Amino acid sequence: MEIVFATGNLHKLEEASQILGPEFRLRTPAELGITEDIPETSGTLEGNARQKAEYVFRRTGLPCFSDDTGLFVDALGGQPGVLSARYAGPGKNAADNVRKLLHELAGVPEEKDGRRMRTARFRCVVAYVSNEGCRLFEGKVEGEIAASPRGEGGFGYDPVFLPARYGLERSFSELSHEEKNAISHRGEAMTRFAEWIRGRHAEVDTER
Repeated sequence: MEIVFATGNLHKLEEASQILGPEFRLRTPAELGITEDIPETSGTLEGNARQKAEYVFRRTGLPCFSDDTGLFVDALGGQPGVLSARYAGPGKNAADNVRKLLHELAGVPEEKDGRRMRTARFRCVVAYVSNEGCRLFEGKVEGEIAASPRGEGGFGYDPVFLPARYGLERSFSELSHEEKNAISHRGEAMTRFAEWIRGRHAEVDTER
């Protein structure tokens, strides 16, 4: 099945391809002549994901999905949240975003009075848009923010996010692709999407 993934992020494209599997051929907006920035002006992850998928669907007529992801840090009142990609400015520079995050958390210890102080979570919302409308799928992973970047893999905030599922011992950047996809916010949302769309197309094939 051919689907458009409304992203220009090659890391996200690789992750989605691994999760969805070979039965799905993922195409990008750039392949289809959409080279402008895709709008994402909503104040929520759900709104942004839907906005991006609907924009590309209207331009191409092909089924399209998009994701929007946010890192929500408790000590910062939920920031950077929906502005995670642009936390340090409109350039969406990952290294600058990480530096700003660590600067904002510089005075926050790992623990105080028996309470974990650097807790955070990633949330991801996938929106799928077709002639039948829009469906949303969500994933979430709990963890903490490390005091400094760790590991060479991953992208975005991966070097400083310590997932609780691995005992806060390794950052996302220190995990293999398989380990990360098995527990990550995007992995969970994409897996729910993949299970739904496989089931949906099985129903369609049965009806034919």
